Amino acid sequence: MLLNTMTASLLQQSIAYVRTRITTRPALALVLGSGLGALADDFASAVSIPYTDIPGMERSSVQGHAGRLVAGTLEGIDVIAMQGRLHPYEGHALEAVVLGVRLMLSLGAATLLVTNAAGGLDPALPAGSLMLIEDHINLSGRNCLVGGNDDALGPRFPDMSRAYDQALSALCLEVAGELGINLTSGVYAGVLGPSYETPAEVRMLRQLGAHAVGMSTVQEVIAARHMGARVLGLSCITNPAAGLSAEPLRHDDVERRAKASAAQLSQLVRGVVARVGSLPA
Repeated sequence: MLLNTMTASLLQQSIAYVRTRITTRPALALVLGSGLGALADDFASAVSIPYTDIPGMERSSVQGHAGRLVAGTLEGIDVIAMQGRLHPYEGHALEAVVLGVRLMLSLGAATLLVTNAAGGLDPALPAGSLMLIEDHINLSGRNCLVGGNDDALGPRFPDMSRAYDQALSALCLEVAGELGINLTSGVYAGVLGPSYETPAEVRMLRQLGAHAVGMSTVQEVIAARHMGARVLGLSCITNPAAGLSAEPLRHDDVERRAKASAAQLSQLVRGVVARVGSLPA
């Protein structure tokens, strides 16, 4: 129980500190992945806090992750975002990886929108595609809820049968259609990394029913569902997975292609944010 006592204490310290800087109550939280953090630069009346200023938060070491918590308004809605995330492969404990999500939800957000850059496992998802995450497969061998449960956050055994909210997903597909954005639904496989997958592993993932693969998101969604938040997930497909292309995989290419798709993703997110308040509770 000591680990969870420490985690709860750090969460309370982080909440207390951020509330000295941010006075609004966000309605929606976002996690902005590799190359996708520019959306937070568009927030009106923005307040930006480096992770390293927040008790318990650690520095993101990954290129393309600014490492800031940003609050403001987007499409007239009070929002808060992680401009870049922490990954288990950086050596962070899972408690640190999900602390930002727990913090944003504790500040009042009831909905979490997660974005990531991912490798495409389906030939129908070429680089530059956007994928609505309809479900995920946790292949990291880890779970952020291991240890004594904090009943103040959520139940010991949270239900994950609908990890990604169906009403939010339907709204996102509707908005994409209205904007003329081709949005495909699929399953996201979350792996530990940091090495990219081998062609044999990619073949396995495809047989398991995954359409995209990446090294993030899954732990954040588990933590959010543990707290009862509604979740919407979007993947930016930045490259074909290993064995599906002759090109070697490089992170700078992933970041560059994610940035190239950022305008379309931003347009889609803005459309969802503008209408998320119309959904039934």
